[in-house]
Amino acid sequence: MWVLFFGALIIISITHWVHRWRNPRCNGTLPPGSMGLPLIGETLQFFAPSTSFDITPFVKERMERYGPIFRTNLVGRPVIVSTDPDLNHFIFQQEGQLFQSWYPDTFTEIFGRQNVGSLHGFMYKYLKNMVLNLFGPESLKKMLPEVEQTTSERLQLWSHQESVELKETTATMIFDLTAKKLISYDQDKSSENLRDSFVAFIQGLISFPLDIPGTAYHKCLQGRKKAMRMLKKQLQERRANPRKNRGDFFDYVLEELQEDRAILTEAIALDLMFVLLFASFETTSVALTLAVKFLSDNPLVLRKLKEEHDGILRNRVNNNSGLTWNEYKSMKFTFQVINETVRLANIVPGIFRKALRDIQFKGYTIPEGWAVMVCPPAVHLSPAIHEDPLAFNPWRWEGMELNGASKKFMAFGGGMRFCVGTEFTKVQMAVFLHCLVTKYRWQAIKGGNIVRTPGLQFPSGYHIQLMERDKKCNSRNQIPKELTAFIFTPRAEKKLHFDQDQM
Repeated sequence: MWVLFFGALIIISITHWVHRWRNPRCNGTLPPGSMGLPLIGETLQFFAPSTSFDITPFVKERMERYGPIFRTNLVGRPVIVSTDPDLNHFIFQQEGQLFQSWYPDTFTEIFGRQNVGSLHGFMYKYLKNMVLNLFGPESLKKMLPEVEQTTSERLQLWSHQESVELKETTATMIFDLTAKKLISYDQDKSSENLRDSFVAFIQGLISFPLDIPGTAYHKCLQGRKKAMRMLKKQLQERRANPRKNRGDFFDYVLEELQEDRAILTEAIALDLMFVLLFASFETTSVALTLAVKFLSDNPLVLRKLKEEHDGILRNRVNNNSGLTWNEYKSMKFTFQVINETVRLANIVPGIFRKALRDIQFKGYTIPEGWAVMVCPPAVHLSPAIHEDPLAFNPWRWEGMELNGASKKFMAFGGGMRFCVGTEFTKVQMAVFLHCLVTKYRWQAIKGGNIVRTPGLQFPSGYHIQLMERDKKCNSRNQIPKELTAFIFTPRAEKKLHFDQDQM
């Protein structure tokens, strides 16, 4: 009898718990949606990869079923997903008032509990100003010649190799440059390879958060630990042997740490370094790879881009001079290409915030403490906002100044947390495209893998084969079909050649 009683009690308790899970309490009307399975919610569906540039199936299916605002549960956390441009704008404008930056615990485990995305108020503004000392306009003006020199040298180096993989080589190029500016890191002079630690980190970045040896998530955490050990070791060595003149960002950090009433802590400084290194090279290399793909697929865009950069060279008084800041700022069409690339790439698929109190919006209630995920891809790829949204059309940005986020463009975030590295990313992309189109022409062989996950676009398999200046470009028949390659050949001076067949 007692066995039956306790059995019935357990069944009733479980049934009640499941009902509560599926129907959370709310002082109003929750957006429609599903909370998924108990404990894991809809996490598995959320992490499912996609090979399309379109909105991920997880979001698209729920938009069609529930509308532009819906609820779900990810890694055990109730979440309101917003694909509504008005709500997205409202969230960004109410940062610090009704919403604050928030990310799942798995994110803070990966990027550090003291990472800049998890800090608020004065501390966030303090770190933002620190980063602007490195990536602000005045610093970038001084950095421009170095970016151009590095890009030119790498392209020249690649021309002597059989082939190189575009995503990996651009990532290495940008990492080396950024690591040098941040911590004066030189891989050739270092006993440990910092880049390898980040590679291990990235490979498991967007994976199911299961910290068990052998899983991608575990490898990601191990990659972070190794990178953090190396950064801490370098910080300690720099402290033991300080330099008289400030040479990199590390020196600036050390000055802040040594203040009498220092606001900055070593833990925050190291997490900041880690995030800056990751964000500066991984996202930009993805965007550059996709930009080259889009240019290869769209010869009219490539023609217009070459015309712009040829004009820059023609207007120079000294043909041997490098890029100037005024020339960079004059690249109107190049910025349109960059904006269109990042619109389609959707490198940041979700921007998380947390509701600080119950919020009413369009008849729905967002409960206090619930997470909110702004979904930029749903806006960037909406046919109601962008005509033919999956088409690569830089002309859609003609005459538009995008100095921040708007209701229809939020590739670099929005509000007070608009990405402080945006201009640095644009400088790197613009300089790379300038060096590329003024010195090389290419034919593209289709292929490679584009995998969209809830995190980054991973364009893999794009190999570059640079040709010597006195050699002609190989024909397609001479290249193995299994080799996904971009074939570059130097352009003859003042001569443009486009073969539609080869594009």
